[in-house]
Amino acid sequence: MKLYKPNFWDESNISIISILLYPISLILRLLFLVKSSVVKKIEFSIPVICVGNIYIGGTGKTPLTIKIFELVKKMQKNPIVIKKYYKNQFDETNLLSKVVDLSVDKSRIKAINKSLEKGFDVAVLDDGLQDRSIKKKLSIVCFNSNQLIGNGFTIPSGPLREPIKSIHNFDIVVINGNKNKNFENLIKNNSKTIKFFYTNYIPTNIDNFKNKKVLAFAGIGNPENFFQILSKNNVFVEKKLAFPDHYNYSKDDINKINYMAKEKNLEIITTEKDYLRLRENDRSSINYLSLKLKISNEKEFTQEIKKIL
Repeated sequence: MKLYKPNFWDESNISIISILLYPISLILRLLFLVKSSVVKKIEFSIPVICVGNIYIGGTGKTPLTIKIFELVKKMQKNPIVIKKYYKNQFDETNLLSKVVDLSVDKSRIKAINKSLEKGFDVAVLDDGLQDRSIKKKLSIVCFNSNQLIGNGFTIPSGPLREPIKSIHNFDIVVINGNKNKNFENLIKNNSKTIKFFYTNYIPTNIDNFKNKKVLAFAGIGNPENFFQILSKNNVFVEKKLAFPDHYNYSKDDINKINYMAKEKNLEIITTEKDYLRLRENDRSSINYLSLKLKISNEKEFTQEIKKIL
């Protein structure tokens, strides 16, 4: 069963539901801390760069992972992207495998060891900040400027995998979207040395959809971010359909989407990740938006990577 992200996770006012769930959040956090304190940390002979988040989903870690892979490749290195196997995340695996060298395993440690045997000399982890068993040379935590830390509580009271005060465990903050000095100050209160970078998505095929009326659907961490990109680029989103993250679309789902679009004479558009989850024979009437990630100060960001190689 696929679950939608609760609305109260992103509400600025503290919900009564968050308060009721808070004891569970405390117990889960305590269990995590105990596990982290006893786990054996492994250091590998190659640099490990980890790209992850503390806000669950929709922070842009996979596009940033791809970007880092490309930057490291330009440094005459032989990088490999490491991803833990999850049955419901084949969309991300498919997306990554199109553009990077990829190693997927139920154990990140096994995936890195296999990569060492094949001669790769830099490991880039897509997710894994909360995996304390691997010693990282560089830890990058991603946020989206629309959601940031939501209501600030950890799961299930809120959307955070760990509290904001844990930010001192990481080296770089990357915020996708608009600059936010208040949020930067909040981070600096918990880590004086952490560095900030901003990214934005650049649509590469937006001209195909400008000034057109569309039905847009998405099953990603934060579908509203996708809808906003379309609207900001003069795409008229007449109908929005939001599905749970990593949603597996049925034939009935696609038939309903096609019916709604045909009824109002709308073109259909989705994200590339969603498109890759569709069956081949369901793709004919559906377009996807292709996005490229731009780092605001790429030269400085590249220097931070070079330091650990």
